[in-house]
Amino acid sequence: MLLGSRRPKERTDLGLPVAGLSETAVHAEVLVNATPGTVSVDLLRSIGAPALADTLLIDVGVGLSDDFTELSHPNSSLAEQIQEAFPLTPVVKTLCTMDSTVMIAPDSLDGPSTVFLSGDDAEAKRTTAQLLTDLGWPPSSQLDIGGITTARGQEHFALLFMGIANGLGSHTFNINVVTRPSA
Repeated sequence: MLLGSRRPKERTDLGLPVAGLSETAVHAEVLVNATPGTVSVDLLRSIGAPALADTLLIDVGVGLSDDFTELSHPNSSLAEQIQEAFPLTPVVKTLCTMDSTVMIAPDSLDGPSTVFLSGDDAEAKRTTAQLLTDLGWPPSSQLDIGGITTARGQEHFALLFMGIANGLGSHTFNINVVTRPSA
């Protein structure tokens, strides 16, 4: 595993090798975009489309204003913008409806919760689903909500997330999609 950073020399405390973004992309089978959504597309452009082509990009970023009250892309999603900018790169949006502590430890919550997947490439979503399972998200917690345009719902949830976090006094929670019992 190789971690990419905009400032790799400053990231020596992670316990894994850290390299620059371009070097990381060249070696990657899967890339995770966890950069601020307001700068993600420009950062990915600095790596270059050829380095990203045919590499699964899992996008967890959300573009929010500095005060966390507005989306930087109110009529689309960051995932859509990335997919449009890099058409040869399969993009899957996931893990953006929760805090980072829940992303990697879903079993730390009191009960089951839901993680969403959005993307246009079926194989990319299957790979992402397996990686989510490896992180502790059982298939029963994973909900494929459709193509890349459905990433809007995931990202726009950020505003509700902030309200819930303020109401709870904590960012460590997630949502669970509850359905009607089968007849």
